[in-house]
Amino acid sequence: MVMWVFGYGSLIWKAGFNYDQRLVGFIKGYRRVFYQGSTDHRGTPEYPGRTVTLEPAEGEVCCGVAYKVSTKEDEETALTHLEVREKQYDKKAYLDFFTEPTATSPAVSGIMVYIASPDQKLNRNYLGPASIEDIAKQIIHAEGPSGPNRDYLFQLEKALLEMGCKDKHVMDLANEVRRMVSLGELTAS
Repeated sequence: MVMWVFGYGSLIWKAGFNYDQRLVGFIKGYRRVFYQGSTDHRGTPEYPGRTVTLEPAEGEVCCGVAYKVSTKEDEETALTHLEVREKQYDKKAYLDFFTEPTATSPAVSGIMVYIASPDQKLNRNYLGPASIEDIAKQIIHAEGPSGPNRDYLFQLEKALLEMGCKDKHVMDLANEVRRMVSLGELTAS
């Protein structure tokens, strides 16, 4: 049995597990948003960072990468790693993954995706929508065991651009963080 995992955040540039194949592509019907609080990687319980999750969005696509894990041993190791790493993501979905924009059939069916749901009974770290300015301020100030939250944002932007993916939400947010930092807007509000 082969396992496929879809990465749309830090998994794009840092899998952290063995895999046999990496494909660049997208899933349909979702968009990437900085709505998930991170109290364990890019923030703290006192000052959460923001990381990406997916929200349903008719007609949208979300670029990312698919990792194929073939051996039973690698699959067990990958799942153990992912269950710890993605522990603040309360939902798994199994979706279709495409590699060609005009394809009518997926390159991979049933690819596993970790999603942080907006249900605050199940996901106490969900922060939800906010203005680009408010999200940017939070990202500028947040830092956790995995480093500054802004590094996560900039690494995601760079990884997406290297794949040829221009994600408006990510780019707008990165530009706002750069603007605020250049203007010295670093005081907490």
